[in-house]
Amino acid sequence: MIRIKNLSKQFGKKVVLNNLSIEFERGKIYGIIGENGAGKTTLFRCIAGLESFDGEIVSEINPLKDHLGYLTAEPFFFPMITGEEYIRLLCNARDKKLTEIGSNNIFDLPLNQYVTTYSTGMRKKLALLAVLLQGNDIFILDEPFNGIDLNGSIILTEILHRLKELGKTVIISSHIFSTLSDTCDEIHVLRHGTITQKVAREEFYLLEKEMKNSAVIGNIERLEL
Repeated sequence: MIRIKNLSKQFGKKVVLNNLSIEFERGKIYGIIGENGAGKTTLFRCIAGLESFDGEIVSEINPLKDHLGYLTAEPFFFPMITGEEYIRLLCNARDKKLTEIGSNNIFDLPLNQYVTTYSTGMRKKLALLAVLLQGNDIFILDEPFNGIDLNGSIILTEILHRLKELGKTVIISSHIFSTLSDTCDEIHVLRHGTITQKVAREEFYLLEKEMKNSAVIGNIERLEL
């Protein structure tokens, strides 16, 4: 469980998170949606301990950062590192020793090659695989489906369901609504730095309809097609 209470964060005079409160339980998958700049990534970085903030983040697991796998929207890689070396580096950070990685290579990545030779989708798959092999209890996945091919997306969806079965806490963001409706138990809408809506699975269709109406009505007409 993670309990966030009155979380605020600003950069200079710009308020990014404004008195935000939310709870994440074990064995559930949560979707966080919002327009670009709504504060999703800043929220994730605060939970991961990468940003200072005002307010409170409490977890039943301490220290939280040592049990949390954070997949950033654009993972960082050292220039001259192979896929296997990257996985071992992240697992060593959790004192997780891997004897043989080949059997865990569910995305069939060329782990002996330098990551600089990987496509964008391959890099995302590599970063995801490393985070999964760390054996974390909590996962924050920032746009995990971006850049991944259809087969990879199918595998990722099943992985998310398996993590839920194992009692893990999963928090994801995505601009592709179908990926959230296929995986999440709840979707929280982030606007102007705070959570404005909490939507249960049975009401996802209403949220999607609301979002489509808000985005489309008036905007398409402005194109004068």
